[in-house]
Amino acid sequence: PSVTADRSPIGGGHRAPASPHGVRARLQGLLSEHLRSTVKFLIVGGVVFGLDALLYNLLVFWHPSDGWGHGLMHSNPLTAKLLTIAAASCLTYLGNRLWTFGDRPRPDTARSIMLFVLINVIAAGLQLACLGFSRYVLGLDSVLADNISGTIIGQVVSTSFRYVTYGRLVFPRGR
Repeated sequence: PSVTADRSPIGGGHRAPASPHGVRARLQGLLSEHLRSTVKFLIVGGVVFGLDALLYNLLVFWHPSDGWGHGLMHSNPLTAKLLTIAAASCLTYLGNRLWTFGDRPRPDTARSIMLFVLINVIAAGLQLACLGFSRYVLGLDSVLADNISGTIIGQVVSTSFRYVTYGRLVFPRGR
């Protein structure tokens, strides 16, 4: 004789397992929500990254009369990087405010901008530290070294910091 389990909610205390469809739907919702904003953030960042790299290389390695080699700001790479970060930060704010986090409520604009500036000053410090370490500690000043340390490594570090802090502090979800 076969034994069948009591499946009634009253008798045997047996509870039906959680619906895999409910868990799956919730995970898909979370993934969709975060994936969309992450992709938008990375697109804005990619465009701004290109602008930052182009401007930095023009300032540091291109001279109007001599062409490529030593640019007008070759001896001042940190100042050049600071200028390019400032220009890129303005575009980053607009892209993230209007597109990446455009669906979120608009908090007090003055507070939002002040937090954005503070976060970008810290992020710029992280990026400048990478470039400064390469230039002044390791003694590397080639196009390749500057682009690896200041543009690629520095950008990865600062972008990671920005992504976490923008979403939580500058463009928070409504409460």
